[in-house]
Amino acid sequence: MNAPSTDDSIAAAPRSAFAFLHPLRVRWSEVDPQGIVFNPNYLVYFDVAATEYWRALGYAYPEGFTRDGVDTFAKVARAEFHASAKFDDALDIGVRTARLGRTSLRLLFGVFRGEDLLVDGEIVYVTADPAAQRPVPIPHRLRTAILAHERVRPEGA
Repeated sequence: MNAPSTDDSIAAAPRSAFAFLHPLRVRWSEVDPQGIVFNPNYLVYFDVAATEYWRALGYAYPEGFTRDGVDTFAKVARAEFHASAKFDDALDIGVRTARLGRTSLRLLFGVFRGEDLLVDGEIVYVTADPAAQRPVPIPHRLRTAILAHERVRPEGA
């Protein structure tokens, strides 16, 4: 179920693989003239869900990161489209940590309408010194919170 981080696939997961789901309703401003969600908005959905994921871990952004003297910077962001969401659809955005490295982590996302996977994706974040913007190790508190939360043990943990 977990693809290695060097794999080009995003490794779609069933809804049940996500211990965290964030509800979201599609707003009119997010659809295009075709009446479907304009594709860049899915990265916004991922970002919103990641923010809520950190909060659910007890490591709210930015406070949790600031407290440990780090920040995160996106290194990779990808999405793969399987079906379209439309205006007023009730969606759930699943988030899980698929990989925990020394200075980076890979979050996988699934956008679901009911049990149907519409879009999946990933964002690879690097933890860094905020001033120098250079990689630093993932804080112990964050690593511990992730491991306590996830149903599927992240690769590298």
